[in-house]
Amino acid sequence: MIGNIGPMELIVVLGIALLVLGPKKLPEAARSVGRGLREFKESLSAPSDDDDRLETPPR
Repeated sequence: MIGNIGPMELIVVLGIALLVLGPKKLPEAARSVGRGLREFKESLSAPSDDDDRLETPPR
């Protein structure tokens, strides 16, 4: 998906984000997006407790 985005498109998106958020809020917004993506990836790769409960037969 990211392979279809060229450098010009990235510049346009970053320019719009700079206009909307402003120079002071842009780094904070980028950090929060990065944290959210990191947590999402960790939740996908980590085994959950729900899987264990499904494997045990009901009593």
